[in-house]
Amino acid sequence: MAASALRGLVAALETHRGRDRAVRALCYGCQLAGGALAGPQASPSGLPGRLLAVSAELSACRTALRLFDDLAMLSYSCGYGLGPKDEDGLVRALSVLCNVANQLYYPCEHVAWAADAGIIRARAQKWWTLSMGLWALSLLLGILRSLRILCQLRKLRQHKGRTSSPQSQKEAKAQVKAEVVSILAQVADLSNAIHWLPPGFLWAGRFPPWLVGLLGTVSSLIGIYQASRGGNSEAA
Repeated sequence: MAASALRGLVAALETHRGRDRAVRALCYGCQLAGGALAGPQASPSGLPGRLLAVSAELSACRTALRLFDDLAMLSYSCGYGLGPKDEDGLVRALSVLCNVANQLYYPCEHVAWAADAGIIRARAQKWWTLSMGLWALSLLLGILRSLRILCQLRKLRQHKGRTSSPQSQKEAKAQVKAEVVSILAQVADLSNAIHWLPPGFLWAGRFPPWLVGLLGTVSSLIGIYQASRGGNSEAA
């Protein structure tokens, strides 16, 4: 069993998405631990400071690796198009808007990264804010999409009642579980996305590092769980 688990871990780390999930979980895990150990210190030193430094470096690593994600996102968006014709119209609309927000997110983040690195002359903070706003919009649309699907599944269950087969009931329960888990992950990420927006908007800038780490760790672990179950997670 240990050998099989090791082979699975190695196989996951050999893929871009699998490696990103691992780095993301480690990044937020270090932020959670560092923030919790630092307590109210404004500029923690020692172990808490080192853990937060590792977290910052891993976050920068993920930002650089996302420079190559535009084409993958474009391929996915083109493949989905306007969605399957047999899919609910509102679900399709939310999915398309979510894809558009994700597609725009990447170039905005690239410009912010390049401005921070001194490669181009631009106001980095403006582009970071724009990219973060697009990510928050994408997450909100994803939550609304999952809620719509849950409403449809509830209506379907009420309509068919006990006439549906055991296999259909099992599949419906599995889909409900998947959507609920997806909502939990997206709510955690949306909370952090709002925190990173300019101060003055809702709770922007008010989270301590340990809470950011906790929310990110929760969404990261859910993403790993979804991937192990064959789901599709695009946590940023």
